[in-house]
Amino acid sequence: MLAQIINASIKNRVMVLLFSVIIALVGYQAMRTTPLDALPDLSDVQVIVKTSYPGQAPQLVEDQITYPLSSAMLAVPGAKTVRGFSMFGDSFVYVIFEDGTDIYCPFTRA
Repeated sequence: MLAQIINASIKNRVMVLLFSVIIALVGYQAMRTTPLDALPDLSDVQVIVKTSYPGQAPQLVEDQITYPLSSAMLAVPGAKTVRGFSMFGDSFVYVIFEDGTDIYCPFTRA
């Protein structure tokens, strides 16, 4: 079977060349028209709220800033996960939203 294909290709060189050029042109056209996103964004939709409380201990930052802010962020529409971290003088609250949530207007969904 393979020998027959090779023999037919040798006898019909012009036809093989023509098919090769057609396939190359179709491939080039497909390459030009295919949309390309070099770096797709696969991360979660999230907002990070950083609050500074200079010179305060982590426990005080947790009690006065991180916990109340995290509790308030749980009520934001579309919020899937809320995580709070307290450290010396700083508080970080990570709010992760459901896919398709518009973070600039969380009351609407895409």
